[in-house]
Amino acid sequence: MKRFIDSHLLSWKNNPLRKVLLLRGARQIGKTYSVRELGKTFTYYLEINFDEKPMLKEIFTHSLEVEQIIQRLALISGVPVKPGQTLLFLDEIQACPEALSSLRYFQEKLPNLHVIAAGSLLEFALSEIPSMGVGRLHSLFMYPFSFVEYLFSSGQGHLYKAIVEQVPSQPFEPIIHNQLLDKLRIFFLIGGLPGVVDNYVQTQDLLQCQELLQNIVTSYEDDFAKYKKRVSVARLREVFKSIIFQGGCKFSYTQVDSASYHKALKEALEILILAGLAYKVVHSSCQGIPLGATTNPKHFKILPFDIGITQRILGLDLAQIILQPTQKLVNIGAISEIFCGLELINSFSGNTRPELYYWHRETKGSQAEVDYVISGKTPVLPIEVKAGTKGQMQSLNIFLKERNQSKGIRISQENFSTYENIQVLPLYAASRCWTL
Repeated sequence: MKRFIDSHLLSWKNNPLRKVLLLRGARQIGKTYSVRELGKTFTYYLEINFDEKPMLKEIFTHSLEVEQIIQRLALISGVPVKPGQTLLFLDEIQACPEALSSLRYFQEKLPNLHVIAAGSLLEFALSEIPSMGVGRLHSLFMYPFSFVEYLFSSGQGHLYKAIVEQVPSQPFEPIIHNQLLDKLRIFFLIGGLPGVVDNYVQTQDLLQCQELLQNIVTSYEDDFAKYKKRVSVARLREVFKSIIFQGGCKFSYTQVDSASYHKALKEALEILILAGLAYKVVHSSCQGIPLGATTNPKHFKILPFDIGITQRILGLDLAQIILQPTQKLVNIGAISEIFCGLELINSFSGNTRPELYYWHRETKGSQAEVDYVISGKTPVLPIEVKAGTKGQMQSLNIFLKERNQSKGIRISQENFSTYENIQVLPLYAASRCWTL
């Protein structure tokens, strides 16, 4: 299945000023698959997996001389390592810190050799290495499928094209709008992990996808033992599940475990964020640009990294979702808000970490809150998410008035439309926010 990141990888390949590439993201989001697809465009492709072949660590342990390293790799693998013709992929590189440290020397000594490194625990390894050489490496961040990418990659390119090309002030014909809501309903159930998406495209079997999601949840929990020895597996599991159940709300450590020290819970949360299994949305007063300059780090929300994993842990009723009328897409908890946040993150430029913020009125007793605030084409753009087709926009209007902003976005099950200075986007078009 084609991914949007494929175009980023091709651009990197063809850039004469490219640097060694670090492909970053959570487990099971398709990093290895995408690199292998890129490898098909090279004369030679050499993949080294340090988990599968730990004996290869010795090559990097004995010497960091790049010429010696590639000579030994070529000798052992039988694959020529030639600058301009070979893609060298170092997978699970966190298992070999020496290889990770050597990347800067590949950039310095053999800048014409295409080198990509990735790993399921790469973020932890990077945090423990004092210096990777500023400016010598390039990072590309990868995420699960967004909804529009799912349409694009699953043979529904006409619907993807319709969403990205639709004039926001003009509604779709009702039949197209309802068809897209039906597709979105399915996406809520399967999420964006490539293995699950591919399974659904091949089988159309939602029950089988649910079993696969449960297996993935179990595998992630099994991996918690690998993250950090100073945080127990039980602590990581309870924080991970609490992230799901607190989705859409200000995160509270006492909701995880009122009897536990916040320091331990905070460390567990930071590990899950570092592992790519959760994203932080920080409160900003939104007094100006950049939005990150006026944040309150004590107030934040946490988004789980995938909507399919979210609904699986929540235990949503599949029959209830499937049998609901199109106009009443199920909303248990804050799943629509979580979905929109993930769409904004997944459609962010892959070359930088996404930054999402939210706003609440800091006046005592006020309930006004805007779900997301981004800085795209419009410097400060507030976004309010509604699960249904109706609802007040009091918070959004308060924000626009107090911050003297001329434009806001409401995301709901409504069709494309406008209310004075508020642009309405359908749920399935949440990724369009960056373009408005």
